[in-house]
Amino acid sequence: KLCDIYLKHKINKMAVRASEEEKTKFLTTVMVEGTIYDISNFNHPGGSVIRFLSEKSIKKGDAKDGEEIEHLDASEAFREFHQKDMEKVTKYLKSLPKISTKGKDRNESKYKALSKDFLDFRNSLEREGYFKPSLLHVAYRILEIVAMFGVSFLLFSMPADKHSILQPLVILACLINGIAQGRCGWLMHEGGHLSLTGIRKLDITMQEIVYGVGCGMSGGWWRSQHNKHHATPQKLKHDVDLDTLPLVAFNAKIREHVKPNSFQGMFLSVQSYIFAPISCFLVGIFWTTFLHPRHIMRKRLMVELLSIVFRYASWVWFFTSVGYSFRMAMLLYLVSFGIGCNYIFTNFAVSHTHLDVTDADEYIHWVEYAGHHTTNVSTNSYFVTWWMSYLNFQIEHHLFPTMPQFRFPKLSHRVKELFEKHGITYDDRPYIQAMKDTFNNLHEVGNYTPDVKSN
Repeated sequence: KLCDIYLKHKINKMAVRASEEEKTKFLTTVMVEGTIYDISNFNHPGGSVIRFLSEKSIKKGDAKDGEEIEHLDASEAFREFHQKDMEKVTKYLKSLPKISTKGKDRNESKYKALSKDFLDFRNSLEREGYFKPSLLHVAYRILEIVAMFGVSFLLFSMPADKHSILQPLVILACLINGIAQGRCGWLMHEGGHLSLTGIRKLDITMQEIVYGVGCGMSGGWWRSQHNKHHATPQKLKHDVDLDTLPLVAFNAKIREHVKPNSFQGMFLSVQSYIFAPISCFLVGIFWTTFLHPRHIMRKRLMVELLSIVFRYASWVWFFTSVGYSFRMAMLLYLVSFGIGCNYIFTNFAVSHTHLDVTDADEYIHWVEYAGHHTTNVSTNSYFVTWWMSYLNFQIEHHLFPTMPQFRFPKLSHRVKELFEKHGITYDDRPYIQAMKDTFNNLHEVGNYTPDVKSN
């Protein structure tokens, strides 16, 4: 009997080893502008996002240069992610091992016309200067935030009673301070996309300082995750913005992983009522006390560490110097921080979370991702455009993630024309409707059971 057990164990072990050896026979490849590159041993500086548009369909030694090979096309994603330093990145790309210079888009018959029109459109925008940054606009964005923080701290210092939060000036100060923190989130988002100055190192440094001082969070962590969202928005097992458990579930296919009668299931059943203010606040606390500090320490990001230390030290110094106790300073910090978290997280949620998802093995075009899985919000409203820092033009942002965001209003009508030509819906909803759709979706998903069909 012992011999049988031993033999069975050896056979299973050999089968696993054979399976692993079979997997290693396939190369990891990516196709850009008709050339297929071997990225099996490539450590992508932008993280694992490159794997989302790669394949493991070519065996070692099978491919011969000159042979036409069908492959997923990553050209659109490559252009949009690397627009700011295309020459340098292209040179590096061409140094990678080439499998074939005659790659053919596997979906060419379906997307040939759309790909051509989108490339022509993009090239025309580049010639017209739409990708050029404006230092004056960057200065305005920074001064706006500095002014809001300044006003809030002035209001905090004015009350004679420094022991109560229930005072009009203190409440107003918390509100302005929280919105300023949220607007730091909008600004760092643009820095992370390299669309502030167009200078990679400067934009990243600005992003890390603004996010660290303004929000207590890590720009490095954000960059490592956000590109995955842009590569494949609303795609299961790809888009990290769908990976929101245990606090929130935005789609029924995510909710299915939670037992209905469990504590987590009961928590999700009321998520539409607690998303704002509780869940958004808890996400912010988790990020600032664990997830982001862990990333900073692992990656040894000194600029971010110093920015966050400055944030906390200056907060305590200011409030204690104008007469608040340490305990009161911390209470005001949590209230202001909670307002900031709810401001930015709820506004980010209206652009995607209530829309359909695609399965992990499903492929759609770059333009379709922007059209089918993104919605614009009140793009004719100057207030909403300010309130959401131009990210109410979310469709344009997903088409051109490195474009300065203040340029979106001028090109939106041209994007709409492109969509109409190819039968893609240009989804632009009123702000209130987008909020209603977001919270209705939270309610439906939170109370979803496998017997009930979801959208």
